[in-house]
Amino acid sequence: MFANVIIGVDGSPTGRDAIKLGVALTQAGGRVTLAHIYGGVPTPGRTVHGKSADVAGKDALVLLQAERDATGVDAELTIICASSVGRGLHTLAERHDGDLLVVGSHSRGLAGRVLVGDDTRASLNGAPCAVAVAPRGYVARSGGFLRIGVAYDFSPESHVALAAARALAQRDGAKLSALYVVSLPAWGYIAPMPANWGEIIEADRSAAEEKVTALEGVEATAVYGLPAEELAAYGDRVDLLVVGSRNYGPVRRLVLGSTSHGLARHARCALLVLPRTAAGTEAGAQVSTSLRSSA
Repeated sequence: MFANVIIGVDGSPTGRDAIKLGVALTQAGGRVTLAHIYGGVPTPGRTVHGKSADVAGKDALVLLQAERDATGVDAELTIICASSVGRGLHTLAERHDGDLLVVGSHSRGLAGRVLVGDDTRASLNGAPCAVAVAPRGYVARSGGFLRIGVAYDFSPESHVALAAARALAQRDGAKLSALYVVSLPAWGYIAPMPANWGEIIEADRSAAEEKVTALEGVEATAVYGLPAEELAAYGDRVDLLVVGSRNYGPVRRLVLGSTSHGLARHARCALLVLPRTAAGTEAGAQVSTSLRSSA
């Protein structure tokens, strides 16, 4: 799937979850790198959490070596001192020309959330490549993914997501499904609800379902509701949920909207977020070709 995967590791079980997911998403013969970011600004003489930068760096390497030994993964090791985990991972992805960053969930906050900590959220937003998030206690299936879902609404971003999901499903022989979430129209927030509101909602949902079920080789459906909540619930029925990110301007980086952030906080399955490419609506075909050639 991905040829150059960088996995954020912090010595916790969630870091090992990320390793499992990263390996599952790496193409045969691909490069896997375990990375640890230690805090502080790397300036001469400055201490890092009460340690010198040299000592902190050595400790980081020891941590990575221990995690590699514990998981048995064939991986390179790299460390970087950065002002934040997100910034450090982004820097490594750019330096090593990574095509996927993988991070684990955090246990802070409400139980069951995949993404609560600021570090992981920062790793998603503004990343220079695709990002995958492993849920707590992630268990990788030996034969690959069994059920792959995609958030789809006919936008350029969802075309990219569907192309990647198709390629993964083909690689693993997985069942592919898609969910189209019909949300409240913008005018619904400011205008009084008409008497036939229920009929309008069902008509919109039915029209969306008719469109999405026409997708070839995909078991698709449409529901009405809040996108983040409906997609999070949909995650209970799949092993991997693939979504596209927004992209503002010419720079091809992950830019997450409120739906992606909400989904990242509540999803209960592995999550793969893909950046929109500069090719716009042709991105799906490009991604599909790229992934098939690397599978």
